Formats: sequence, C-alpha cells, structure tokens
Amino acid sequence: MFDFLWNLGSFIVALGILITAHEYGHFWVARRCGIKVERFSIGFGKAIWRKVGKDGTEYVVAMIPLGGYVKMLDERVEDVPEELKDQAFNRKTVWQRIAVVSAGPIANFLFAIVALYIMYMIGVSSLKPVIDTTRENTPAAQIQLQEPMQIVSVSGQKVRNWEEVNLALVSHIGGREIDISLQPLSSSDADQTPLKTFTLDIRDWQFDPDKESPITAMGLGIYRPGIEPVIGLITKGSAAEIAGLELGDEIIKINRQPYQDWNGFVDVIQTSADKDVELTVLRNNQQKTLVVTPQAQTNANGETIGVVGVSPTQIDWPESMRFQLEYGIVDSFAAAADKTWQLVVVSFKMIGKLFTGDVSVKNLSGPISIAQGAGTSADYGLVYFLGFIALISVNLGIINLMPLPVLDGGHLLYYFIEVITGKPVPEKVQDIGFRFGAVMLLLLMSIALFNDFSRL
Repeated sequence: MFDFLWNLGSFIVALGILITAHEYGHFWVARRCGIKVERFSIGFGKAIWRKVGKDGTEYVVAMIPLGGYVKMLDERVEDVPEELKDQAFNRKTVWQRIAVVSAGPIANFLFAIVALYIMYMIGVSSLKPVIDTTRENTPAAQIQLQEPMQIVSVSGQKVRNWEEVNLALVSHIGGREIDISLQPLSSSDADQTPLKTFTLDIRDWQFDPDKESPITAMGLGIYRPGIEPVIGLITKGSAAEIAGLELGDEIIKINRQPYQDWNGFVDVIQTSADKDVELTVLRNNQQKTLVVTPQAQTNANGETIGVVGVSPTQIDWPESMRFQLEYGIVDSFAAAADKTWQLVVVSFKMIGKLFTGDVSVKNLSGPISIAQGAGTSADYGLVYFLGFIALISVNLGIINLMPLPVLDGGHLLYYFIEVITGKPVPEKVQDIGFRFGAVMLLLLMSIALFNDFSRL
C-alpha cells in the first residue's frame, strides 16, 4: 500500500511540474503576443484552488491532475466584446499563433535542460561501463575478451556510464551494424592506449524490454564485483526465513557438498522446488545445519522453479570504476543541452521505428509505468528524480508535436497549411481532423494502458 501511495504521489508531483512548464510556455508567449488569457488551469474538473490575478487571469488547480490548459479569448469559442477583439487568439497573425502553440513543447525541452543542469551541478554517482564477457549467438559474440574492458564509445558517440550506453544502443534498433570501441579498464583518460573497435552485425538483433535490457540482449556481459556466500538479505515470509536462516550466515555446504559459487547454489535451489535442501552455514564461528524447502514459483518462461528468498553480500565496487558525473556552472549547461538533444533525437527515432515495425507497440508505456518510474527514481534521491522528469518532459514535448489535430502538433499542421495556402483550413475539415485525432490518441492510450496492466 505504501509503495502504491509513494508511486502515486511521485507521479502527481512529476506530472504537475511538467504540465505547469508546458502550459506556462503557452501562457507566456500568448501574453507577449497581446492575447488575453482567461484561465490558466493545472488539471481538469472541479477546482480545488483558484485565484484571479491582477492581470485578470484566473489561476486554477483542479482535481484531476492528468493535464492542463490555457483558455484564451477566442471568437471561435465564444462571443467577444468589440473592445477586446484585438486581444483574441484568432485575430492574431498565423506566425503569432504558431509561436503560441509551439511554446508548450519548447517549454518542455527547456525544462529538461534546467532539470539536467541542476542534476549535473549536484552530481550523479556513476559506474564506468565495463564488460568482462560476451554471450554466444549474439551480436557481441565476436568480441573476445582477455580482461575486463571499458566501453568508450558506441558508433562514435562517447559514453561514460551504463545509462549512456543503453541510450546509444537503443538508438540503433533496426539498423545494420554498430561500432563498439573498448579500452582496458587499467587505462586512464590521459593514456594513449589504442582503442579496440568492433563492428557488430545487428540486422537480426531483437529484444524484449520487459525481459532484458539492450545491453544484455546485445550479448555484453556487465562486469560485476564478486559476491560472498554470506546472506545479505532475507525476504519476509520466505522459505529461508521459515527455515531459520539469518543475516550474516555464511553458506559452506549444500546437501553436504562444499559450496563452489553462488550460481551453483542458485541452480540447486531452482531445481528443488518443494524439495528439502540441506544447508550448512557458519554462524558466529560455529557450523549449523538447516533444512530449507524452496517454494515453487513460475518464472517468465512458464517454468516452475524453486525460490528461497535470499540474496548474497555484494563486494563493493572498485574505486577505479566509480566516479561522480558532475560539471561546473558553465559546463553543466552544455552537458544538459547535449543530453536533452540526445533524448530528443532518440525519442524521434523510436517513434519512427514504431511506424516501420522495428519497435513493437508493446514497448509503449502509459501512466502506470510512468508512476512506477517516478516512485523508483524518487526512492533513489533528487538527482535521479530530476533525470527521470527530464526524460518524461522531453517525451511529453515530442508527443505534443505529433501531427494529431487534438495535440499541439495538429494545430501547427493546420497553421503551416495556412502559411502555404494563404487561408485558414476550413472549420469542417478541422472538425473532422479533431475527431480523427481523438480516436487515434484514445487508441494509443488504450494500447499503453494495456501494456501497463500486462506488466503488473
């Protein structure tokens, strides 16, 4: 219940911030163009707070936090007194109307830059993208590793952490090949160590984002520090808790056989659903034998496996692999603008790949997934929450630029037609377009919601 409320609260905060930024873009430019704004509303439905400003605009916070709007004086909507007609939206030049409509998505892009700027000023704890294995029958299988290697660039794009690697890989979905440049982990940025570049064939590269990441689907084995056979986590109500296992217990034998490695332990547990497994552990320098019965569970492939509900103790990451991704006052802005541009480019590519079929509609996410992402990022702290809302802000801006008549992009399409033809698109045509756009938007939202529920 707490997780649900936390995710919901984080979602409302994130969405409220992004909607405010978007609508303020429309509001600010409308005022600069001499348009009278009657209402600035965050949310829909019944107002829970309202105030009329000195400028005559009614500012509202409504109950349903799933959008917002800026109500401008417009003769197409209502009768306008003669003395106010010059302040009506429809009386403005087509370029002024284009400026007002495009200001919303532009505000989302600018907000993403601001959020990322603050994030880079604070600094983000990051891990260098180091691989130590590659998997057979994957694009990366041709990379032969003698030692852990750091990924330095992906198709010429410099990458510093796993997030950037992930973003770079995703942008190549549906492509023919991708270049991965590596250098030994022992090298530093100042070294002149020659890079090893591998050109990978990705024509048959596919992956299910619900089951694996682009990194593992590519066949890249992420380097992880070793683990100790010491119980570091026990799930409440699990088979391990019922059997009497405690935090700090060191596993030394499994079914009277010496412990070899954690993967071997997992194999025994998974193949022993509802069967007794004898564990010998070291507790307070004394051996203790316990019998645990793994609980049967169905995995993603529909197979029945045993689960005991424990995790080992992870050895700390080497200092050489950890770094703080942060910049100064000026450099933070450049980094934020560059990252925002990368997000915009990747997002447009993904939309294009949806139409070409390179990316499945199953990858679409709706409000439930966004709420879960908001809650998770908020759990990790402010810098991660800032990164999350920057990503969503970019996507919100791009979605609004789609040429669907109910969105900003649809209005812009009509206005650019007006620029070309010299006359407005007929009201009847606009009305048909709005109906079509509403159906398409409802269809996309339905698919996204269906995907959300199928992931629960």
